[in-house]
Amino acid sequence: MLTNLIVYNIFKTAKEQVITTNTDRRHDMAGFYDYSVKDSKGNEVPMSSYQGKVVLVVNTATGCGFTPHYAPMEEMYEKYHDQGLEILDIPCNQFAGQTPGTDEEIHEFCQLRYKTQFPQMHKTFVNNNEAAGEKEEPLYTFLKSQKGFEGFEKDAKGIKAKATCAAMNTLLKKIDPDFKNNSNIKWNFTKFVVDRQGNVIRRFEPTADMGEVEKFVAGLL
Repeated sequence: MLTNLIVYNIFKTAKEQVITTNTDRRHDMAGFYDYSVKDSKGNEVPMSSYQGKVVLVVNTATGCGFTPHYAPMEEMYEKYHDQGLEILDIPCNQFAGQTPGTDEEIHEFCQLRYKTQFPQMHKTFVNNNEAAGEKEEPLYTFLKSQKGFEGFEKDAKGIKAKATCAAMNTLLKKIDPDFKNNSNIKWNFTKFVVDRQGNVIRRFEPTADMGEVEKFVAGLL
């Protein structure tokens, strides 16, 4: 009996280790289509519903200097949606409190000001901030693990854009002295491009020229 009990316990422990290992492995292998976010009504929106599409994931704000990006984003949506482009609008209030409204207020603002037609998600967090009790959306943990920060200057064009880059560098250095060396979202309207196979293939900072964003996206359609 004692021998049988020992054998049983060894078998049970080994089985539990296999299960745990497989679970960890599945977590490590999770891809874009394994995540979901909530829409403005609180319904889960699985990323798997975007299989075969080119997806632009954007953390947005209603009171930011980059808020006018909504206009070219909407133009892109109207121009390329029938060819397979989806835009995931994820409002976030973590950057200077520039998205203070409710989901309903944000939606109303976007429709009245920019006549947006692409889906708007529930306002959420895109970076962890333990001091403020803010836990980032798992989708953003994944996106940032795939494409890190490569500088505000990349894809920025023109004198005005270069000045904006310099201003952003100065601002971020005060907020996070190590900002250049981590993958955190730096500001509103950071854009991730996901291809038709679910690969995160590009990250555009808010200072990137929207013409460059459109050119890159169009090349995938």
